[in-house]
Amino acid sequence: MMTRETISTTHRWVVKIGSALLTRDGQGLERGMLLHWVEQMAARRKAGCEIVLVSSGAVAEGMARMGWQRRPRALHELQAAAAIGQMGLVRAYEDCFQAQGLHTAQVLLTRDDLANRVRYLNARTTLRTLLRLGVIPVINENDTVATDELRFGDNDTLAALVANLIEADLLILLTDQDGIFDQDPRFNPNARLITETWVDDPLLDDVAGGSVTGFGTGGMVTKVRAARLAARSGTPTVIGPGRGDAVLTRIGRGESVGSLLIPFQEPQAARKQWLAGHLQSRGRLILDAGAVTALRDKGTSLLAVGVKAVQGTFNRGEVVSCFDETGREIARGLINYAAADTDQIKGLSSACFEAILGYLDDPELIHRDNLVIL
Repeated sequence: MMTRETISTTHRWVVKIGSALLTRDGQGLERGMLLHWVEQMAARRKAGCEIVLVSSGAVAEGMARMGWQRRPRALHELQAAAAIGQMGLVRAYEDCFQAQGLHTAQVLLTRDDLANRVRYLNARTTLRTLLRLGVIPVINENDTVATDELRFGDNDTLAALVANLIEADLLILLTDQDGIFDQDPRFNPNARLITETWVDDPLLDDVAGGSVTGFGTGGMVTKVRAARLAARSGTPTVIGPGRGDAVLTRIGRGESVGSLLIPFQEPQAARKQWLAGHLQSRGRLILDAGAVTALRDKGTSLLAVGVKAVQGTFNRGEVVSCFDETGREIARGLINYAAADTDQIKGLSSACFEAILGYLDDPELIHRDNLVIL
């Protein structure tokens, strides 16, 4: 179970910064604060922690540049504001991270990108590659092209889904509040900060309120919802004060900052349960005895060399079931190759993949992180 003390050992964070923090409540980018957060993220990155940044602020920055006092309601005006503001937002991050000797990469997503399995896997592969290269991905919703049906609705939700996507160890939602209180601190001076609780605590439903600014689309209710989404893959969430002194550094040290919302399951257990119980199998692989032993006894990934037969029609990224030669299901997982390609490379070493298929995506058919033994 995640505790404050074990946060210091985590190696992959998703950090979300909201519009009210970034734009001085809509008055333009707060570059001093932005640099303050970047310095902390850079220090964490240089210490070995991978960082993905989900940043709001494009619409608010666009509004400030255009002199608009109220957030537009028309979708085309919101898209225009996002397009205008995105230029300044990304430039600001690039300048700040470059000063710390780090590269950044802009990643724009819509809900459709994470609902479509091929796009989901492409986004996941790209983000993991960027992290491996030491780059800081800066993610925002692709407001310029997203329709209402394809929108996440708020960047808290986007951050949680990104945490699921890359299997983050920690989600940090920075806000203009100190965290979640047991009562509304704006009206009750005796309200107490909830420093730590289970993510499914019913009290959270009673005390989370909506956004009080006209620039963000979230509030504590969206942050609680996001924390519960992140918990599906076992990721804990800290909701903390973005304007606090060295808030990210203090969180990394295990200090009691903000509200820590803890999932009931460890990350690997949560993911395995999701694979085993919530996704429909699209095909079958028949394994030889050596592959069965390797999966069961050694916890390895599934290699094509151990596959004797391929049954069904499935696409890359879909769930397939693995059976031994007696017809007993022993495992299931997310496969890296479509059925037709899997059939061509079954029984072969990964060294042959490129010659046969014309490409090599992954050396494994199913990586052990995406495989559950039944």
